[in-house]
Amino acid sequence: MYLTFAWRYFKAKKSANAINIISWVTVGVITFAIACQILVLSVFNGFEGLVKSLYGSFYADIKIIPAIGKTFALTPQQFILIKQQPAINTISLIAEEKALLQNEDRQTIVYLKGVDSNYTNVTDVAAKTYQGKFNIGTLTAPGLIVGAGIQDAAAVNVNAAFEASVLTIILPKKGKVSINDPLQSLSEGSVKATGVFTIQQDFDNKYAITNVDFVKQQMGFTSNEYSAAEIKLNNNTDLNAAQLQLSKLLGNAYLVQTKYQQNTSLYSTMRFEKWAIYAVLTLILFIAAFNMVSALTMLVLEKQKDISVLQSMGADKAMVLKIFLSEGLLLAGIGTVTGIVLALITCFLQINFKMIKLQGGSFLIDYFPVKLQPSDFILVSLTAVVIAFFASWFPARKAAKQLIELR
Repeated sequence: MYLTFAWRYFKAKKSANAINIISWVTVGVITFAIACQILVLSVFNGFEGLVKSLYGSFYADIKIIPAIGKTFALTPQQFILIKQQPAINTISLIAEEKALLQNEDRQTIVYLKGVDSNYTNVTDVAAKTYQGKFNIGTLTAPGLIVGAGIQDAAAVNVNAAFEASVLTIILPKKGKVSINDPLQSLSEGSVKATGVFTIQQDFDNKYAITNVDFVKQQMGFTSNEYSAAEIKLNNNTDLNAAQLQLSKLLGNAYLVQTKYQQNTSLYSTMRFEKWAIYAVLTLILFIAAFNMVSALTMLVLEKQKDISVLQSMGADKAMVLKIFLSEGLLLAGIGTVTGIVLALITCFLQINFKMIKLQGGSFLIDYFPVKLQPSDFILVSLTAVVIAFFASWFPARKAAKQLIELR
């Protein structure tokens, strides 16, 4: 019933044309704000999904690192115990450290990651190897897979038409520091370039991957000593539950991280930026709220006689209040529905035809990615309704307090 009155008041001709204009301006501003919020949130969702897929290619589902120091001991019994957990699919043992990579007169600093044969089942780095092959070799004949940025910095060749580069790796020895002869603290070994991967600049310019036994030997690790263990979980496994289970199993000497905790700053920044933009765009709705207050206040003045008639017929203050609250919510509802429809049409066109392009040629994709999430629609709609409710409250309360005056 209240919406019936509100709809009649909305479409009825007013004595002052400004009321109609302000009402439609209010609807237009709400439509624009809702469409912008959904579009921006959807683009952020798209970029977040893209970044997660890229970083998910390199980061394992779960990573175990020492709680203190750089290395930990993992006995064969502990390894078997972890492998027996129902959530665990594959485990790869890791030895990693910063190293100096030399190729004749070219050199660069890399983050050397020694991995075992299970590593290809834990991450998708092997699938991202676009030159050569993902071949880590053996202890005596180690292979090296480098990021595309490192390949450029050190002029690494893996082309089958020419002889592959033989590179020198200089690593610090564990626990050996000599003031008199610093070179005694370093080890030097040779590796053969076997492949080049490309994922994202953070990885391409930083990482080189080789055989874990080679790295352990160069650094002087014991047989059961590692820098980390990376784990692939079974499909449909709860990430947080698996993390908690492993934390209880291993104890306080080990730190168990999910793939999101391995790069907390990135994901935290992405979430912050998304909600910061949402908050800024919400300010547009507040501008619409001021227009709504003006439109409803003028409507109350316009409908003074109607209000008096309703009161004389038995309508109490609560009914009058609800009628004008409904008027405000109707304006918000029309704007919200229209904005959602416009956003859906735009997203559909972008997903299917890639109409809006990214500027520059250094991106992995040349268009704005879009991902629709129902939670965004619910959040944006609730925001519009809440703002409309408070904006309508003051004019509606003024209408409800009006005294009966029939002439």
